[in-house]
Amino acid sequence: MTDVQVGLTGIGLLLVLIGLRVPIGVSMITVSFTGLWYLMGWNVAWGALGVIPYQFSTNWVLSSVPMFLLLGFICYHAQLTEGLFRAARLWLAGIPGGLAIAGVLGCAGFSSVCGSSVACSAAMGRIAVPEMMKQRYSAELATGTVAAGGTIGALIPPSIIMILYGIIAQTSITELFLGGVTIGLLTMVGYIAVIVVRVKLNPALAPSVSEQVATADKLKALKEIWPIVLVMVGIFGGLFSGFFTPTEAGAIGAFLACVVAFVAGSLSWQRFKHAILETLLTTTALLIIGIGASLLQRFLALSGAGEYVSDLIIGQSADMFWVLLGIVLIYLLLGLFLEPIGCMLLTLPIVLPIISSADLSLVWFGVVLTKLLEISMITPPVGMNVFVIKGVVGNLISTTGIFKGVVWFIVADFVLLALMMFFPDLVLFLPNWGK
Repeated sequence: MTDVQVGLTGIGLLLVLIGLRVPIGVSMITVSFTGLWYLMGWNVAWGALGVIPYQFSTNWVLSSVPMFLLLGFICYHAQLTEGLFRAARLWLAGIPGGLAIAGVLGCAGFSSVCGSSVACSAAMGRIAVPEMMKQRYSAELATGTVAAGGTIGALIPPSIIMILYGIIAQTSITELFLGGVTIGLLTMVGYIAVIVVRVKLNPALAPSVSEQVATADKLKALKEIWPIVLVMVGIFGGLFSGFFTPTEAGAIGAFLACVVAFVAGSLSWQRFKHAILETLLTTTALLIIGIGASLLQRFLALSGAGEYVSDLIIGQSADMFWVLLGIVLIYLLLGLFLEPIGCMLLTLPIVLPIISSADLSLVWFGVVLTKLLEISMITPPVGMNVFVIKGVVGNLISTTGIFKGVVWFIVADFVLLALMMFFPDLVLFLPNWGK
């Protein structure tokens, strides 16, 4: 068996293990270690298992991941984002579908301090869905809006997916964040357009809210958002001005969130412990998957399988559009069954050589990939955001009903995805600005 055949066999075994529900990180480590042992011998395989995990886990940029996770969990448990939805609700109360639009804006605001779409959906689901149901909104619209709105969480910085991608692809995380800002805001605008169109076509989905809100109450509501605004300004101001790095931004953001939550009186010792524990558990899971991806990358490089697949795909078509379309379809298919970060780290060792060989921008592809992975968060059968919302609302609506509610938003996502592919400057405008 040639080295390339060994690599391709390893990819096949990896897919089999994942199909058998073996955790992705464990599957990648097992296949990579076995493949290296077969190709290079026992000592080399053990040497890789000793060195590569250390090299990956000691990457300085990786230290921003637990910090941004802690930032998000602190904001979630201290309920710092509740004021965002309340303020948006009061200001948009008189607009048809205003509460649903407020839910999208709340998700966008929460995204600026949390790099997880699941956490974003969970937080806003507890706040926004009950309020919409109280005003007799359609359950499909209410739950679909928040499930889809949560996907903005991985697009607007800080984004855990973009940080991990930047480390694996060895590209600028700050530039990825800048590209994500534009696409995150366009996603928000697209979702708002979906709500407006749906309510115009069927006003029964979102009955008009009759309450009259005084200007004084609106202004008072704006005062409630100062905690989250302070954290946002601290993170974005320092990061995009170049005053501190993404790693420092995560640490400073987490510290600011703790201080602001403490001053606001919403961070108890119990809530703080919950945030720390969830940060540790999530970070550990991400490290195992990341180590598996690094080992897989080394195994595929030594076997030559990665380069073989890259040459094979590019050689099949002179038109890069069809190559990219194939990559998009693969991610959409894998996203039906795998969680986003595992899906990304599983495939990057194979996909990155293709992108590099085609001389495409790694920053552009990173943002496109993030968008693709977030679409998978609301597509059946494993749309994680949908199941998060189902857990929040209980028997209010079936899982199928929530999936129906996100269909229109998925259409908007595909439109934006097409624009990103045909007009790369949508992504690259801010990263290239000032270069």
